[in-house]
Amino acid sequence: MKIGLIGAGGWGTALAKLLTENGHEVKLWAYEQETVDEVNEKHTNARFLPGVVLPDALTASSDPALVTAGAELVTFVVPSQWLRSTAQRFKEYLSPDVVVVNAGKGIEIDTLTTMTQVLKEELPNLRHEIVALSGPNHSEEVSRGLPSATVVAAPDLKVAEFVQEAFISPYLRVYTNQDRLGVEIGGALKNVFSMAAGMSDGLNFGDNTKAALVTRALAEMRRLGQLMGAEPVTFSGLSGLGDLFVTAASRHSRNAWAGREIGKGRRLNEILASTPMVVEGVPTTKAAYALSQKYQVELPIIEKMYQILFEDYSPRQAVEDLMVRERRSEIETIF
Repeated sequence: MKIGLIGAGGWGTALAKLLTENGHEVKLWAYEQETVDEVNEKHTNARFLPGVVLPDALTASSDPALVTAGAELVTFVVPSQWLRSTAQRFKEYLSPDVVVVNAGKGIEIDTLTTMTQVLKEELPNLRHEIVALSGPNHSEEVSRGLPSATVVAAPDLKVAEFVQEAFISPYLRVYTNQDRLGVEIGGALKNVFSMAAGMSDGLNFGDNTKAALVTRALAEMRRLGQLMGAEPVTFSGLSGLGDLFVTAASRHSRNAWAGREIGKGRRLNEILASTPMVVEGVPTTKAAYALSQKYQVELPIIEKMYQILFEDYSPRQAVEDLMVRERRSEIETIF
């Protein structure tokens, strides 16, 4: 089929490569003209996906009309806080019959909405449910054909299965899920917790510390998600536990890297200025903290991450605060 892929960062480029290798006709939209030229002329994207050779059949453009012309499926892979403006740019070029997928992760700060909710607001004429794609998928590994798995989620299972068929490959196993909200919450919040895991490493804490942190992070993810209307079991799946594990432990994780640098004493603005990549955990921390206030739910790790990032709180003191909290049972009921 004809597929338009919007966003030529590392993950967008990796997905464009995979879809092209699956036999689809893929047009990749890039904001930077130099990226367009490099993809078309050199078949690489050295800035965002170094060391990977792209298929000759994959072409790029900065023209929204060209990228979406005749497309049966369009996938957005852009930073969370730029998704709304990007959707507005593409709105007039999308057929009502096109299936739209969002493969980015985050929560919009101003509205506290998920990415598919943003797209639904900006693309109200679509006839099909918008699909969320999320999971433990580092672009560095998927682009090299290493075995991976992901999940595509939509309330309409037939639409999710259509997307599953497009993306599934010998090296990317794709599962379906009808709990789109839970899949999106897991994919967004894991970026906050992977920053926390990175800080633990930067502070020279051990494996015990990280295991405790990740386990309690999963509890916070489930607690907030359930209050928002998600299914608790979703957070034990690929977009919850799976994505949380990989971003907390992997050398590829931008969020864990940023957390390590903060743990070592670097300032947040200096860290963000030193990379062309978006560290999604930073805006998501702000949004997650606002959601905790909205739903009046206790999220201790998220609260401390907010204080560290935006109130200049000491990471080491934050850990000490978490360790001396009031005693409680591990197993909790929300309702």
